[in-house]
Amino acid sequence: MTVRLWPRRLAGQMALLLAIALFVAQAISFTLLLRERRSLQLEQTSGPAIARLNDAIERAASGKPLPPDRGRVRASANNPIRPDLPRVKEVEALIRDGLAETGHPVVRVVTGVRPFNPEDFDWPRRRGDRRRIPAEELLIAVERKGGGWLVTRSFWPHDGLFLVWRLIAQTLILYGVILLPVLWIGRRISRPLRDLTRAAEGFDPREKGEPMPEQGPLDVSALIAAFNALRLRIGAMLEEKDRMLGAIGHDLRTPLAALRVRIESVEDEQDRLRMADTIAEMNKTLEDILSLARVGRPSEAETDVDLNALVDAVVADFHDLGQDVSFEERGRLRLKLRPSLMRRAVRNLIENAVKYGHCADVRIDALPDRIAIIVADRGPGIAVDQLETVFDPFIRLEHSRNRDTGGIGLGLALARSIVREAGGDIRLANRPEGGLAATITLPR
Repeated sequence: MTVRLWPRRLAGQMALLLAIALFVAQAISFTLLLRERRSLQLEQTSGPAIARLNDAIERAASGKPLPPDRGRVRASANNPIRPDLPRVKEVEALIRDGLAETGHPVVRVVTGVRPFNPEDFDWPRRRGDRRRIPAEELLIAVERKGGGWLVTRSFWPHDGLFLVWRLIAQTLILYGVILLPVLWIGRRISRPLRDLTRAAEGFDPREKGEPMPEQGPLDVSALIAAFNALRLRIGAMLEEKDRMLGAIGHDLRTPLAALRVRIESVEDEQDRLRMADTIAEMNKTLEDILSLARVGRPSEAETDVDLNALVDAVVADFHDLGQDVSFEERGRLRLKLRPSLMRRAVRNLIENAVKYGHCADVRIDALPDRIAIIVADRGPGIAVDQLETVFDPFIRLEHSRNRDTGGIGLGLALARSIVREAGGDIRLANRPEGGLAATITLPR
């Protein structure tokens, strides 16, 4: 299972980006704080140590030897710092440079961090440290040029973990103070966008509907206003298209009817029949074009239909024409459909099967969630890469279909548009035993 780390909602993306920015800012701030504290720690450790060592060197030069068992700076014949103790190179460099600047160069400076041992020798502490026992101490040993070592030690704070927890606490507080309002603001900003998405998904050009309230930020409200204006323009365009189609249908049907009357005066019967067939084909083509253009804005209301009886009535029409069409009847199958349009879709599929396969076998498969109307023929079939292309308007496959069968390639396009408007779909598939199967799938 794929884990989605990047949120899909606008409010979630805003909150995540802000959280990342806050974390990066906190990390940079923490790094700078650690560097500043480190620099201050080195200065507070090396400064007093340089002063004490200078004082001890001057006292030794004036003939006052340093005792090995007491005092802030003690003398030692050998290096008292074990080699396994962690060293602090920065302190060594600062002390070496500081002693050289005061005119007391040394051979070597060695440091070592160890746990605090109060029994070693008296621990000199500042006023702020009197009630605080350090966890670690820094031993500093200096080898003089004349021989011998000077040893002192300093408080070595160890509060890195405390700083980490403080950073975490600050980050959580910032998240609570900033991210919660950002999430609330993001949800308020994205709510009009969600409403706009639902309105766009449910947009039906057949229904006027109410305009969406223009709310939210200026950019969002402007987008909603543009959507409302677009709905009005689409509705006006569709109404204009319907009026235009009605006028075209009326203007074309009238001269076709006049031609149909005039051909009755043609004496040659063969010519008269040929002309009548041409006019009938023109009428059918006109009806297909008008029907395809009106899909999506049908004037017919949905009614409760017995699908089995609807298909049986279409098949009966082909029987009356002497066509080889078989139908396996089933029980009553009630669906809410536009019956005239669905009859047109089934009729177009059967016509294709009869034209190109010389027969049609029709059956209905009732499944729990859908109903399938299958129209099969025994024709040449269609190339696999053309099974979707034939649904495009005005597409005819001359290399696999006989041009003498007529038609202009609107039957399948009209059938799929009708079925999809009803919530279903049409698929074509070549049959293993030969021929083509067209399947209308409708949701129950």
